[in-house]
Amino acid sequence: MGDLEIRAAVAEDVPAIVAMLADDPLGAQRESQDDLTPYQTALERLRADPNQHLVVAVREGRVVGTLQLTVIPGLSRKGATRSIIEGVRIHADERGSGLGTQLIEWAIDESRRLDCQLVQLTSDVTRTDAHRFYERLGFTASHVGFKLPL
Repeated sequence: MGDLEIRAAVAEDVPAIVAMLADDPLGAQRESQDDLTPYQTALERLRADPNQHLVVAVREGRVVGTLQLTVIPGLSRKGATRSIIEGVRIHADERGSGLGTQLIEWAIDESRRLDCQLVQLTSDVTRTDAHRFYERLGFTASHVGFKLPL
């Protein structure tokens, strides 16, 4: 990974993470950098849960990427443990640099290390570039996802 470090997110990373979450048409509608308190509270909950791995990619001291890896033990598939990759974001200056591939490969390797038998993710139907990216990395669009806002 050369000059790239992937590490657990800390409180000081929250402003950069939220900025990346908000830096696209979908995120701009649901994220707010005005009050970081809810994000800091969420980070505390994530850090307290051993099955949650919110990480940042750091280059030259600057947060340039993030994702959340969730490990879910289960009964289906003969008691398989799976992981879910969520909230993948790459800083605008780094898009197209291969950083996204490095971050997803890290998540896959970490999932193997944690004895997961399956890695899954979802991507908004409007993110066609992301769909091509994930398919290039070996993911298959095998299911239809459903969400219910509460």
